[in-house]
Amino acid sequence: MKVKFYINAEKPAARAAAKELKALAATFGLTVAARGRADAVIALGGDGTILRAVHECAGVPVLGFNLGGLGYLSSVGRGDFGTALQMLAAGRFTVSERTMLEVRKVGARRRKLALNDVVVVRELSGHAAVLDLEVDGSPATRYMADGLVIATPTGSTAYSLAAGGPVVMPDSRSFAVTPMNPHALAVRPLVVSDAVRLTVTSRRRNGRAEKIGVYADGEGVFQLDGDEAVVVAKAPVGAKMIALEGSDPYETLGRKLGWSGTSVRS
Repeated sequence: MKVKFYINAEKPAARAAAKELKALAATFGLTVAARGRADAVIALGGDGTILRAVHECAGVPVLGFNLGGLGYLSSVGRGDFGTALQMLAAGRFTVSERTMLEVRKVGARRRKLALNDVVVVRELSGHAAVLDLEVDGSPATRYMADGLVIATPTGSTAYSLAAGGPVVMPDSRSFAVTPMNPHALAVRPLVVSDAVRLTVTSRRRNGRAEKIGVYADGEGVFQLDGDEAVVVAKAPVGAKMIALEGSDPYETLGRKLGWSGTSVRS
């Protein structure tokens, strides 16, 4: 099996870890590719590094080794790097297809993909944004808020969760739409099928158009003025993520996010 290491080259700890792990991988029979195609990508870092690896190594399964803080997407902790490499070499893993989002500005051809989320948010202003949401062309609601987070199941534990959104399990065929600091107590997050098309339109307020930024996985991609819109839908391609044998998304919730409660087992 041929593997490639993807690191944040600006971090000395990542460079040092990569050097050690490349040597260790070879002892387990893994071939380390310096360039070109590989069967798997090992991303060394935090969730940001993994997101970049997914975008830059499209179509290749990614396994995250956590060198950052929380590292929710990085399923392998520092103490388990060797074991993970051994399991990878032995084929003790599965590859899951994670849903991605596609966002485009209405009237423009450029499109951008996101594994975690698309965020529509006001820029450099103390005023709330006025955002109309349509679902498959039908008006759903109007938000007065700082913005909206539209998250995949993978991204539901990131910015969306911090904004008060629900945890959506990786195999759920749905998106979470979470308002950021809405100006109404009754406004709550919305979970929709991933088969729908969402249109978010920025509206003028008292004749004034707020500057609205649109971000895909944290990268700024569009700016909206009054009465401009973006369309967000399921991307035609997904991201391939490696799950090592025995991995459990519920256990990860407890270990990474402090999920409380008692597990009920027969």
